[in-house]
Amino acid sequence: MPIAHTEEYRDARLVAPLVERIRMRSRKPIRIMEVCGTHTVSIFRSGIRSLLPETITLLSGPGCPVCVTAQRDIDACIALASLPNVILTTFGDLMRVPGSHASLRQKKAEGRDIRIVYSSMDALDLAEATPKQSIIFIGIGFETTAPTVAAALATAKSRSIDNFFVYSVHKTVPQALETLVEDPATRIDGFLLPGHVSVITGLHAYRPFVSSRRIPCVVAGFEPVDILSAIAMLVDQIESGRAELENAYPRAVTETGNPKAKALMESVFEPVDAVWRGLGTIPQSGLGVRQAFRRNDASVVFHPDPGNVQEPPSCACGDILKGIKSPLECRLYGTACTPIHPVGPCMVSSEGTCAAYYRYHPGA
Repeated sequence: MPIAHTEEYRDARLVAPLVERIRMRSRKPIRIMEVCGTHTVSIFRSGIRSLLPETITLLSGPGCPVCVTAQRDIDACIALASLPNVILTTFGDLMRVPGSHASLRQKKAEGRDIRIVYSSMDALDLAEATPKQSIIFIGIGFETTAPTVAAALATAKSRSIDNFFVYSVHKTVPQALETLVEDPATRIDGFLLPGHVSVITGLHAYRPFVSSRRIPCVVAGFEPVDILSAIAMLVDQIESGRAELENAYPRAVTETGNPKAKALMESVFEPVDAVWRGLGTIPQSGLGVRQAFRRNDASVVFHPDPGNVQEPPSCACGDILKGIKSPLECRLYGTACTPIHPVGPCMVSSEGTCAAYYRYHPGA
């Protein structure tokens, strides 16, 4: 049953019964992928993997927005930062992601004006305060953050703030699920669907996928009890031969999601093909800026040239994002690639699988 009551999801006394339920019900090997980076961190932090029977394997998927950003887009961001009279604004994780030849942090050390902000509205305020410079905000994330960036673009248009620009590398989750199950190298029996994204999209965003692919899916919250409850629901489905969409996060996720946030997002952005690290080009999985807002679209106004794009040599981040490999199977993990000297984005982001392995299982 989903954890619905206000405080029930924090009741540690429910952990043991849920674990016992999973152990009693699980009879065959099951591979479950959590799609959300926050789930990945919560699973590691709470030690959920160690509680599960050997029959269950948890795979960390493409739920880290920085991690799935293609190398070409990383290089384009660095190119934007190198333009004259530009202040580039971004979330902190992106600063340390290695591009083909440099990182934003290195460009900042060289004297480029690159600033960490906490929201797109912070970047918009900066644009209003510095009208003689071009302020570019890197729009990165899934359906969770896209509405806030859409709000900033809509506000810029309504206030005629012409020096504010967004470089959108936003992505949407349901299309990535299709690509994952189509890949013959992935073996996924069920999906633990993201809670934050689903608050915006609602359950119905996943119904076409579940209906066509016939694969069990459960939306989960982020507390240990939430996650264990969702895993138990997935195990019940798989063992009984069902393939349904269930909601283990009903206190936050509804069928229709957040209509206002979706309407705002859809009024500013339109679906476009997007390149995901490891997954390749996924049709209609990106969010491009609509024509009405093109004067604030950095990709149109500045045409950033990524130059000679080169993937990180020997980095297994792409396979890790698909659940084909674990960080321990990457020959760079923990040696050439560490949080201090990352080679790939999966070691950089706080939601990256490699970073979670390194932080919570340093001896692994």
